[in-house]
Amino acid sequence: MPTDTPTGQVLAGKKILITGSSRGIGRACALAMARAGADVVIHYRRNQEAAEQTAEEIRRLGRDTFVVRAEMEVDDDLQAMFEAIGKRWGRLDVFVANAAASAFKPVMELKPHHFERTYKTVVYSVVQAVQYALPLMASATDPSPGGRVIAISSMGSDYTLPRYALLGTAKAALESLIRYLAAELGPQQITCNALCPGVVDTESARFFAGSQFEAYRRDVIAHTPLGRLGTPEDVADAAVFLASDAARFITGQVIRVDGGLTLSTGGFESLQ
Repeated sequence: MPTDTPTGQVLAGKKILITGSSRGIGRACALAMARAGADVVIHYRRNQEAAEQTAEEIRRLGRDTFVVRAEMEVDDDLQAMFEAIGKRWGRLDVFVANAAASAFKPVMELKPHHFERTYKTVVYSVVQAVQYALPLMASATDPSPGGRVIAISSMGSDYTLPRYALLGTAKAALESLIRYLAAELGPQQITCNALCPGVVDTESARFFAGSQFEAYRRDVIAHTPLGRLGTPEDVADAAVFLASDAARFITGQVIRVDGGLTLSTGGFESLQ
């Protein structure tokens, strides 16, 4: 049942880990969840300075935080990260799987090492992370037993985008994994859902589009009913909802956060 919390503090007292939270959507989720009352672990792989800056912003909000570096493909790193959480907090309420890695290439140019790194980071690391998180979630007793797993997917899981086959197929596998986790972990009152953003104005989107970003931006906006690109904060607010007690009976779902971009196939503009 819902519990009373201070206004705006829908995640009061929650302990949260967000992978890839030094920038972009992960960073926005970390700050939004801290503003909602949660303590948040900041994970990074390369940019320690950005991670420390995010952590400092969280401390200024009056929340507990610490920074941890881990390669998502390396089991020892993942294990050490969850051991650090157990030592610091003794529990974990929410795990947000946001970290990703990929090569934006046509299928005919993909090599075995591209698949190995992307699938290990996007899919297999989530399996390992949930295995390590489960004992920490099982011990969560305030305000209710159980926990939350939230994965950040991509519209490329359903739609064929240029040079996106590798990440798109990995995200499709991630969404399927979320459904299986929801079925298996439901009896332990652990909900598992995915957020599927459209085009979000991040460094990653600009890297994907390269020198064509402005044309890409205009084209996406023209096909988006709400008339703009998404922001990291749009996705973060949806993540706060899924992490909260208000989403306690939602599990196994993939929720689009795309401003309506995927409502139309495109190509019918001349019929307006």
